Amino acid sequence: MSEQEVFAKIASLLSERFDIDQDQITMETNFQEDLQADSIDMVEFELELEDDFGEEIPDEEAAKIKTVGQAVTYITENQKQAH
Repeated sequence: MSEQEVFAKIASLLSERFDIDQDQITMETNFQEDLQADSIDMVEFELELEDDFGEEIPDEEAAKIKTVGQAVTYITENQKQAH
């Protein structure tokens, strides 16, 4: 899956979860600052990512993911390693 495809899927998930227009989501969107996501939101989002992309995200790695771009990079890089 390309970086653009991963971004589109994440933007769609965030749009539904946080009830915002998908066009407002960029690679720089910060989960806590821009979306006001709390720790519960982040855990639920992490689980959604794991389900949708078929990749387990260790808690220590998930804690480092603060922006959409970081999530996209993590998923893209780990999908490449898995194949």
